[in-house]
Amino acid sequence: MTASFPPERLMLIDAHHHLWAPAQRAYPFMAAEPLAPIRRSYDLADLERVTRPLGVEATVLVQAVSTQEETNHLLAIADSSHGLVSGVVGWTDLTSPDVSSQLAAVRGGPGGARLVGVRHQAEDEPDPNWLVRPAVTAGVAAVGNAGLVYDLLVKAPQWAAALALVRRTPGTVFVLDHAGKPDIAGGAWAPWAQMISALSPEPNVHVKLSGLVNQARWSDWTTAELQPYAEHVLDSFGADRVMLGSDWPVSELAGDYARVMLSLRSLLDGLGNDERVQVLGRTAERTYGLRVVPGGPGGERVGRE
Repeated sequence: MTASFPPERLMLIDAHHHLWAPAQRAYPFMAAEPLAPIRRSYDLADLERVTRPLGVEATVLVQAVSTQEETNHLLAIADSSHGLVSGVVGWTDLTSPDVSSQLAAVRGGPGGARLVGVRHQAEDEPDPNWLVRPAVTAGVAAVGNAGLVYDLLVKAPQWAAALALVRRTPGTVFVLDHAGKPDIAGGAWAPWAQMISALSPEPNVHVKLSGLVNQARWSDWTTAELQPYAEHVLDSFGADRVMLGSDWPVSELAGDYARVMLSLRSLLDGLGNDERVQVLGRTAERTYGLRVVPGGPGGERVGRE
């Protein structure tokens, strides 16, 4: 007789969110008037308040400004979060000739064990080919050599450079933030879908189903409107290379935390249990090397090895 085992309980990891303090440092992207509603402090207590009701067990906190000072601040938050913030994607100067030593210094400092990745807001660089500048490519390779992930924050003008960077640095693991920012509000499809299809054969690339609501119309988006984009990502990459993230508090421009996260979860309704296990938690846990505490802040954990 073949033994049968119950399906593993779903573990929920929010693989992409921010915390910030505009009174302490400048956030250039917040200058736009439509972002005024989120131009306030969001701290660990706010994160606990929105994640606890949904049973989020761990999160990945992502940089929002290109300074080492902010990264140090995020690592301190993670270190004091009792396991809720399981990893930090910080920033370092990728154009520097000593990226490796900079990363080593951060990881050896307070909270440094929580550093799991690096990101730069390449989407804001005037040069769409910034990612493939030799110094930057070398810096991204150094991130991979340090055992860290590189988060790709790009939109249409940077898609070609992102693909070239991935191919030039096969030793670095990449995570494409916000599924590459498709223009959902404008109904655009083909160029974005082609980019996803071109990236998917590269085994070092993973994708976040995050930020999709902010690419749609904030006032009247629907889950059905997001579904084709999520399905194309899942069909192209497979559940074991896709993870879920809220992009909170940016997502508050389009809906509260619970609405956004429940919508994202419903995008996975057509998947089997094992696939949902991957997207909701295991892919992020594995990709970033997270150490999620069983029975941690978000609720009880069962079925784990």
